[in-house]
Amino acid sequence: MDTTHISLLERLRSRPDEESWRSLVEIYGPFIERWLRHKRIPPQDAEDISQEVLTDVHLRLQEFVHSGRTGAFRRWLGLIVYHRSVDFWRRKRPNSVSPTEISELSDLEDPESRLSQQWDWDHDLYVMQRLLKQVEPEFTATTWQAFRQIAIQEIPPTLVAAQLGLTVNAVLLAKFRVLKRLREAGSGLID
Repeated sequence: MDTTHISLLERLRSRPDEESWRSLVEIYGPFIERWLRHKRIPPQDAEDISQEVLTDVHLRLQEFVHSGRTGAFRRWLGLIVYHRSVDFWRRKRPNSVSPTEISELSDLEDPESRLSQQWDWDHDLYVMQRLLKQVEPEFTATTWQAFRQIAIQEIPPTLVAAQLGLTVNAVLLAKFRVLKRLREAGSGLID
């Protein structure tokens, strides 16, 4: 299946298939679980809530309208995580949860809150790491090395070119090609 020119979210909305859903679950399942555990939800419960969140995404993705604003999908996903977390605390642990814990989670509803900003940061970092792993096999080792050294390690292109035995133009082109592919793969997920 050609995934180069259509984002994961676009595929899931326009022509959903098992591979696309599996990809979404592989990207978001571990992230949601880790985030919930960080919010003091026990690991087994975090796994269950993550499945509930992903089920909600599956059932409601057609309702999601990307506003064109940066982070629209992660914001929508964060609100689903918030509502499922609150449901968990009210359903499973009504006597052991303080109003403070639910109130802290409610900060996810406010895009300017510290918790919301932490969600955004954690989300983007995690998704970018997953996307890097996903697209790396599409490039030669030299292209990938040039990209990593320039874009991630911030080594000047002239040094990278000399080290890899390439022209500066070839190194810059490698960076461009990988970034272009990352933008395609992450369209809607990060932007």
